[in-house]
Amino acid sequence: MQHLADSRYAWTRLMVILLMMTIGSGAMYVIAVVLPAVQAEFGVARADASMPYTAMMIGFGAGGIWMGRLADRHGVMRPLLIGAAGLGSGFIAAGASGSIAAFSLWHGLLLGFFGSAATFAPLVADTSLWFVKRRGIAVAICASGNYLAGAIWPPIVQHFVQTSGWRATYTGLGLFCIVTLPLLALAMRARPPALQTVATPTLRGAVPSQRPFGLSLNQAQALLCVAGTACCVAMAMPQVHIVAYCGDLGYGAARGAEMLSLMLACGIVSRLVSGAICDRIGGLRTLLLGSLLQGLALLLFIPFNGLVSLYVISALFGLFQGGIVPSYAIIVREHFPPAEAGARVGTVLMFTLFGMALGGWMSGKVFDLSGSYQAAFVNGIVWNLINLSVTVFLLRRTLRPPALPPSALGASA
Repeated sequence: MQHLADSRYAWTRLMVILLMMTIGSGAMYVIAVVLPAVQAEFGVARADASMPYTAMMIGFGAGGIWMGRLADRHGVMRPLLIGAAGLGSGFIAAGASGSIAAFSLWHGLLLGFFGSAATFAPLVADTSLWFVKRRGIAVAICASGNYLAGAIWPPIVQHFVQTSGWRATYTGLGLFCIVTLPLLALAMRARPPALQTVATPTLRGAVPSQRPFGLSLNQAQALLCVAGTACCVAMAMPQVHIVAYCGDLGYGAARGAEMLSLMLACGIVSRLVSGAICDRIGGLRTLLLGSLLQGLALLLFIPFNGLVSLYVISALFGLFQGGIVPSYAIIVREHFPPAEAGARVGTVLMFTLFGMALGGWMSGKVFDLSGSYQAAFVNGIVWNLINLSVTVFLLRRTLRPPALPPSALGASA
């Protein structure tokens, strides 16, 4: 049976996808909670303790390209089943690791490449193909699963780390993924509605084409990849290190876990609001707005480090930056050929995850060199400015009148 875009089935499917992404994205937040315990057990520096997160995010991003291509060819059920196996085995293997190197390996290979990668980029791309009129809000709801994971999992994991230890917690997470994800994946058998053969302009006038922004496909995608990397290097600083930062300030890891949960809970609101905004003003303008506000929130972390201030700024940071990453999926669907959605969304999102990985490691390295997180916040602001520059450049190109092809110029002469 062929289901229609924007149908009741599409919305029901979206709710299942939201649940799957909430489960599958948990790994990227679990590591932030266990970072202090892992660092203490293995006796390594802060930068080395950040390497499992970096490895997982690199694997997460690289796997997203492969999973996206697999979804383009065979639908999302196949990569989702692979992801269930990767997450289940990855948590169990990481929980049994005897060194930081092995712990990093399992995060990068199983939890990242074969695990969480299947429950992010392919699901975002698939959702964009099931909606036309409400594509922005639908993609935002889908991507909210990533932040819903951040709101739900940190306090749960912190509780079990304190009561049972991080190793037993990892084993329990692995068993949970093995039981739940394959059952949910079976509901994803239906393929998206047939793609339109003729591109139609959106409300903002964007038309999917072979020359997005007046550039070649690879040039346009490369610029989006640079923008995605830069914004997420900045984004990683609070998300990866807020727990450790609170510990250094004397507030304790539990307070940091609460701030991370609050930050990502507010990110859910931000993603939903940004999705509605995106349906009105388009992906590029939504990206520009989010980037401006994220830079402002990073600035606030520098002069204010009181306990109440950090709770407030964490909430603001979540509210300001939650809609950034989903905007890239909308930009790709608005300006690139829809038949390539899975691979191109996967590629751009890979670079956002690479930015998170680089930012997580880089912030730890800056801390090790300077002995303070203040310089790490400044580093994040610089990367945020790079994102702003690329976004403004692309937006300006969309405002230019399209250039006439050479044949048309010759005819007019």
